[in-house]
Amino acid sequence: MKLIEGKKIAAEIKLEIAEEVKQIIAKGGKRPHLAAVLVGNDGASETYVNSKVKSCEEVGFKSTLLRFDNTISEADLLKAIDGLNNDADIDGFIVQLPLPKHIDEDKITQAVAPEKDVDGFHPINVGRLVIGLPSFVSATPAGIVELLKRYKIPTQGKHCVVLGRSNIVGKPMSILMAQKSEYANCTVTLCHSRTENLKEITKQADILIAALGIPEYVTEDMVKEGATVIDVGITRVKSDLTKSGWKLKGDVKFDEVAPKCSFITPVPGGVGPMTIVSLMKNTLLAGKGEVYKK
Repeated sequence: MKLIEGKKIAAEIKLEIAEEVKQIIAKGGKRPHLAAVLVGNDGASETYVNSKVKSCEEVGFKSTLLRFDNTISEADLLKAIDGLNNDADIDGFIVQLPLPKHIDEDKITQAVAPEKDVDGFHPINVGRLVIGLPSFVSATPAGIVELLKRYKIPTQGKHCVVLGRSNIVGKPMSILMAQKSEYANCTVTLCHSRTENLKEITKQADILIAALGIPEYVTEDMVKEGATVIDVGITRVKSDLTKSGWKLKGDVKFDEVAPKCSFITPVPGGVGPMTIVSLMKNTLLAGKGEVYKK
């Protein structure tokens, strides 16, 4: 069993991005600029946005954080997004989810200009991904593909099973793994809450990607010997063994599943760090105008 160390790979990629930014600046180019919109004071969102801001500093990006009270109206939030769309200095921006219940998340997502949608959530970017055009790819699936590349994990002709059909991870992940590319070309099965005989399907997987958000859902009897297991889940569960009173758990019961695997990601330190670094890569692409040609 080999551990897929996302934290280590993310650190390497940050150094690569930082070096490219230095070269851009040295040639008189513009420093990439990422903005984030944070509504309310959700603890998890706060932590995630702060880590994005910190990552921008590490790679030499300019960053802007726009904070709004959770009572902001949908109309006012749309105005703020329109301002970012029309700000020539900002290359890309993200609107941190979830949003307050009185705001329509779909409407907000679709208000972001596709060429600045570095989260890869806009329907135009999703559509471009589906038909194989250049697009901003949702950060977590993009990060997973990068891990497969960096660890040279064979994917050609393999059976990839994706657990979860969210718009952010499950669906784009299934599309990426089926594409004609070196670290894809899989036969893909997308499973969800209505899938019958789930265990029979997961046991056929050469590559199993768990993105359900249910702690330790995937157990040893669901995994084929020698499989590659990618654990996207990260849930806080109560624990008497830590000072904080909680512990982070993935969707995979790591201790019993890991011995059967050829490769497996840990939680934390696996997929999570790759999500943020993929956002940095998308911002760099936006700044260079390589997805939507400037």
